[in-house]
Amino acid sequence: MPGILIGRDDEAAVELDSRYGNRHGMIAGATGTGKSVSLMLLAEGFSRLGVPCFLADAKGDLAGLSQAAGAPSEKLKARLDKLGLVSWKPQANPVVFWDIYGKLGHPVRATVSEMGPTLLSRILELNDTQEGVLEVVFRVADDEGLLLLDLGDLRAMLGFAAEHAKDISSRYGLIGSQSVAAIQRSLLKLEQDGADAFFGEPALELADLMRQDMSGRGVINVLAADTLILKPRLYSTFLLWLLSELFEQLPEVGDLDVPKLVFFFDEAHLLFDDAPPALRQRVEQVVRLIRSKGVGVYFCSQNPDDVPGEILGQLGNRVQHALRAFTPRDQKAVKAAAETFARNPRLDVAEVIGTLGTGEALASTLGDGGVPSPVRKVLVATPECRIGAITAEERATIRSRSPVGGKYDTMVNRESAEERLAARASEKADTDAPPVKREGKTAAGGWTDGLRDAVLGTSRRQGMLEAAAKSMIRAAGTRAGQQIVRGILGGIFGGKRRS
Repeated sequence: MPGILIGRDDEAAVELDSRYGNRHGMIAGATGTGKSVSLMLLAEGFSRLGVPCFLADAKGDLAGLSQAAGAPSEKLKARLDKLGLVSWKPQANPVVFWDIYGKLGHPVRATVSEMGPTLLSRILELNDTQEGVLEVVFRVADDEGLLLLDLGDLRAMLGFAAEHAKDISSRYGLIGSQSVAAIQRSLLKLEQDGADAFFGEPALELADLMRQDMSGRGVINVLAADTLILKPRLYSTFLLWLLSELFEQLPEVGDLDVPKLVFFFDEAHLLFDDAPPALRQRVEQVVRLIRSKGVGVYFCSQNPDDVPGEILGQLGNRVQHALRAFTPRDQKAVKAAAETFARNPRLDVAEVIGTLGTGEALASTLGDGGVPSPVRKVLVATPECRIGAITAEERATIRSRSPVGGKYDTMVNRESAEERLAARASEKADTDAPPVKREGKTAAGGWTDGLRDAVLGTSRRQGMLEAAAKSMIRAAGTRAGQQIVRGILGGIFGGKRRS
């Protein structure tokens, strides 16, 4: 079966078998030891096999996947000869840039409804009571036909629930104003992290992350995360939502010859630092089960213990770059990393980890039957793409050629809960408002008010009826005058004229 070359030692090459690409993996190492290069190497290898990839670019250097490497120097030629890469040639990879904020790539969005009350509750760190209230709010929105697309819709629904708490409680279950207020405060924190940019439409369709180019190579989706990682709540929200959506939407496929999609999470510790237990539990659950959907997940971080042990144990493919044991924590991390590899009696892993040079690594991949191969010290292969950042002009060029730009670059704001509830409130205010008095008449009188004023008069002028009455009083002494008065008054007030 096809494999991806990771590196070579004095005896043979070490490859990642594509049949086990969905068994997940870990790339670890101290800053500057080459772990980003290993990540690019694997993403490039999967792309050649037709496997789409998604990676979060925390430092901006992974964007080099979109550009071909420069002409090889003498040093690089010597390295290629040592690796036996006789067919190596500089070439770019098919790349699509994404960015939640829409600045360095196409905007990535999801709707509040897609997120759902359960996942949203975990992200907002709500307790059981507050989660129950949020579920009621979602249910009311469904029953009322109100779309929850962005955070404005959710805020409007929370306000509606607080205003109609008594009626809603009688129909769906008790909701308290304190719980609603707590949810609103948690929502405000998420909003301050920039979640307004993430929630909305058009929402990302997973099929657009699973594309191939015209030559059959898998498209590498690069998410600009240099700003996003400074907002860990939003970062966790996005990654967990994306994994959850893949798990829920993709069919069960088991082990394939090649994965359907591969995820790379650079600076993975940011996903777990200060994460609530419920969030970590959800990530563990999704990582454990998503491989049956044909999706591989690869974490890239400085220390293996940056990833919780229950997740680390599921990562079968390992690339370990140098670790420096300067502190007791570092020494513990080195020992832990050494113990997670399949044993090689000819290699003292704990000692070698601290002496690895840049571009060297310890590698262990899954072989036949999914059995880990003994760990080996290898010289890491060289990607054919550029290693490093790209210019703004190069990024703009790639973005302009994107097949999905016209679909996502412009936000759509259709009528949803916020607008519908505002319209209802406006209609109610108009209905309940008392008439406005103006010179003894209401504001809604229109032309009928003008006619009445002309006939009956106002405080400032005499009406036709008053003028006629005065004239007729003078003639009231005669029989003819009395008939005139009855005729006019009867006609105005609906009386019957006497014959």
